[in-house]
Amino acid sequence: MALTPRQTSVRRALRNRARLKKVGNGRPRLSIFRSSKNIYAQVIDDANGVTLAHATSLEAGKGGDKDAAAAVGKLVAERALEKGVKDVVFDRGSYIYHGRVKALADAAREAGLNF
Repeated sequence: MALTPRQTSVRRALRNRARLKKVGNGRPRLSIFRSSKNIYAQVIDDANGVTLAHATSLEAGKGGDKDAAAAVGKLVAERALEKGVKDVVFDRGSYIYHGRVKALADAAREAGLNF
């Protein structure tokens, strides 16, 4: 039976997440969620099951465009560095590396995260 587009994206996200946990070697992961109006990012320690840092475009007060994504990337990187996290694994889920996701990743790299 054919999969719906939603089922395909969920499977892809789960497959990516499982692969990242294997190759991450214990590094926390920078997980992205993108809605139609906002973008969210969090640094998650999968070994302990806790969120170390998070940021959202609602906090930045900018909306959901590329500038807001860049502000979220910078904010989550600053918060992660305060907690002593420098190396992370980038988990983009089922989103392609383009537009807002790319802007967030570039801003996080410029702010000091390594991935």
